[in-house]
Amino acid sequence: MYCSKCGSTIADGSTFCPKCGQSTYAAQVVVASGAPLAAAPAVGPSWMPASVSARAYAGFWLRFLAYIIDAIILGIFAGPILVGAAIMMGLGSAVASLPRGSDPFASGIPPVFLSFFLIFVLVAIVTTWLYHALLESSEWQATPGKKVLGLTVTDLSGARISFARASGRHFGKIITGLIPFGIGYILAGVTEKKQALHDMIAGCLVMRKA
Repeated sequence: MYCSKCGSTIADGSTFCPKCGQSTYAAQVVVASGAPLAAAPAVGPSWMPASVSARAYAGFWLRFLAYIIDAIILGIFAGPILVGAAIMMGLGSAVASLPRGSDPFASGIPPVFLSFFLIFVLVAIVTTWLYHALLESSEWQATPGKKVLGLTVTDLSGARISFARASGRHFGKIITGLIPFGIGYILAGVTEKKQALHDMIAGCLVMRKA
């Protein structure tokens, strides 16, 4: 199958051209009818079915807003878990027993503080990973933050991604975050397909409704 706009080869079942972002509905109509590629009509609301909508790449600021929404949701769910862990571990009593008027950690950090810190890190890693990987590989193809803003995560051919690819995209953000000045994330605002570094690593796109 070929793109009706740029002529690039498109994988069967794809919803848009991986090169120019054109909806593949026109290409599907051409292939089904056997008409020459040049005879395909331009994509437009006058002939496109209501169930097929044009797609476009999601830029930096839309994705940043989705991140804020998701961070709030994660905080709401992870907060009670951490509070419960602190209560069960007696963290409050440990804080109350710290000496006043001198360095409370002069003799070392109490084990309960180190244990709680490790639990905090573990909860943060596991919850954020499962939250993003499970939801972005689901039928939603998006986290709630992205869903609210009409964004979806796809592979380069526009198909739904697997849990493994979604996991790779999530942990690829570690590499993105290592780039100074947030450049790895800023790439989502300046590259042709609006891909951040972790999108390039995992071979993914973030699309929005046009």
